Amino acid sequence: MESVDFLLFGLAILIFSGWCFSVFLHFLSIIYGKWLLHRSHPDVVFEDLPGISILKPLVGIDPNLFENLESFFKMKYPNFELLFCIQDEMDASRMIVQSLIDKYPKVDAKMFLGGRNVGINPKINNMAIGYEAAKHDLILISDSGIKMDEDTLVDMAVYMTPNVGLVHQMPYTCTRKGLASTYEKVYFGTQHAKMYLSANVLGINCAVGMSCLMRKPILEEAGGLHEFGQYLAEDFFIAQAFLDRGWRTKVCSRVAQQNSGSYSIPHLHQRLCRWMKLRTAMVPGTSMFWEPISLCINLGLLNAWAVSFLFDISPLSYLLVHILIWFLLDYTMLTVLEKGSIPFSKVDYLVCWCLNEISYPLLMLQSHWDPIITWRGRNFKLKWGGLVEELYVKQTV
Repeated sequence: MESVDFLLFGLAILIFSGWCFSVFLHFLSIIYGKWLLHRSHPDVVFEDLPGISILKPLVGIDPNLFENLESFFKMKYPNFELLFCIQDEMDASRMIVQSLIDKYPKVDAKMFLGGRNVGINPKINNMAIGYEAAKHDLILISDSGIKMDEDTLVDMAVYMTPNVGLVHQMPYTCTRKGLASTYEKVYFGTQHAKMYLSANVLGINCAVGMSCLMRKPILEEAGGLHEFGQYLAEDFFIAQAFLDRGWRTKVCSRVAQQNSGSYSIPHLHQRLCRWMKLRTAMVPGTSMFWEPISLCINLGLLNAWAVSFLFDISPLSYLLVHILIWFLLDYTMLTVLEKGSIPFSKVDYLVCWCLNEISYPLLMLQSHWDPIITWRGRNFKLKWGGLVEELYVKQTV
């Protein structure tokens, strides 16, 4: 009996320590976000900024594509080029790009059609020709759904110091209409922001490729962009290649403003499931063990038992206090990203926060149950280590 009590005591200490660490990460991400985000750079000498080649992979259009692409033509930066990589000659995005090139003739912009098959990753294939044509040593890969402020390139270039090989933006979202937009903001501004910022403080590779500036010569040392066509999560492996060669990666002070015109809660859930499946294949320990118990409800239930065992505290009372603390810390994190008050009501925040906390554990179970990834209309089967193979549907006549 004493041995059982000792084991339970050890388990309770372990769970309580995990709770303390999670709360520490919350405070760490808030403090770091307050220190890092929304900085200005008034002392930057424009003439000293390096040239940047911006790769924009495009497939299809959405209602906000013109607005998003135009924000890059309006960038205040002394030397950059826009390289639009369009998968198919008949793609409707080609007309939008051409109209912007005609509207801004002074901007160095080119279109590349068709791509090249260098691997299994459609995005890498799409960018292959544009990457080879890039004339600058700094490459920015930027997804079509990203909208940029006019000073964002300056901000990213400032963080590209001599010992830094890759600068990335923390994913966030623009303010749009509807509950789905609010839900996206709550997810990316709370749970995801805490993970992203604290991981960067601790030196953990979590670079996201939706907006990522990197040194082309170092990428060439790693085999060039086509080398990463064998992975779906090419951003993780590109960042790891820089780290393995002794280069640092940094997150800059401007967030990546996702501004897709087509958005919904089911669509976000599909994205989250896809990312979970990729993390399970690449970093299974984090995805399968730490991530599930770091969630508010899961950790709260576990620690409710732990504190009742250790300190004789009512589990229900503790759980309510735990949820309140988590809720307030998440709200504070969101205001840090917004640099002030949130752009929706506190009731909307409460509804979306609860929806995220309830649905996320279910999405994790779904991601483990079905390992197949559907992306851009194609199906892929993941292998351990992040490698993938495409699944082809047999057609009968």
